[in-house]
Amino acid sequence: MASFTAVKLKFINTSMNSQFIQSLIAGIFIGGLAGYLGSLMVTKKMALAGDALGHVALPGMGLALLLGIDISIGAFLSLFVGVIFIWLFGLRTALPMETLVGIVFVASLAIGFLIIPQFELVEALVGDISNVTQSMAVVSVFLSLVIFFILRKLYPGMILINISEDLAEVRGIKVKLYNLAYLLLITAVVSLGVKITGSLLVGSLLIIPAATSRNLSNNLRQYSLISIFMGLLSCIAGAFLFRYFNVPAGPAIIIVSTIFFLASLLKKK
Repeated sequence: MASFTAVKLKFINTSMNSQFIQSLIAGIFIGGLAGYLGSLMVTKKMALAGDALGHVALPGMGLALLLGIDISIGAFLSLFVGVIFIWLFGLRTALPMETLVGIVFVASLAIGFLIIPQFELVEALVGDISNVTQSMAVVSVFLSLVIFFILRKLYPGMILINISEDLAEVRGIKVKLYNLAYLLLITAVVSLGVKITGSLLVGSLLIIPAATSRNLSNNLRQYSLISIFMGLLSCIAGAFLFRYFNVPAGPAIIIVSTIFFLASLLKKK
């Protein structure tokens, strides 16, 4: 009997270690990708867009939880619909884009609270990295790499557009197409990010590592690389806090990231 109990405990520990490793791997890739995209968003002064879109994902996450499917799928569908509505509203009114985003944001938040089951609300808001399965981890790694290489291809053009749209058009860059691709990339990254930090905190996963890097970097290359490093390092630290101190991973990741930002303020200009 004692031998059977020991074998059972060993199996449980092995299973927990495997779960932690796959969650950690997913967090590393998503965190690094979010940091890289965040460096572009901060440059374009669109850092808060990620936070707003995180809330737009809430209704889709609620439906995904009710149907028992991956919340990233629901988040992406909800975000995609939200982006289409923002675009359509922009065609029908002269209101600024941030106002339209705000309208879709609060409407999505209200719908999400109505849809999401009460006992799963906290998970949707702050994430649960322990629910990352092996298949989810593989898909997250694959999508993170695909999005990274697409973003890397678009990055120089987006920087030029940020400097001058007219100059970008002269250089043969299709500004509207780039902006659409950029918005869809944000949608994809936020959809992945809600898995580990939830809809409430996913914006911080994009903003804080990039802001930290801005304080530490001396050129554009350093800026993007340090953003990636800070994003993945925050996810690693948050995952270990979750593993060994039973601290919710989402808030832990953001707190660690904030500490890194505060430390970056010590650098002399």
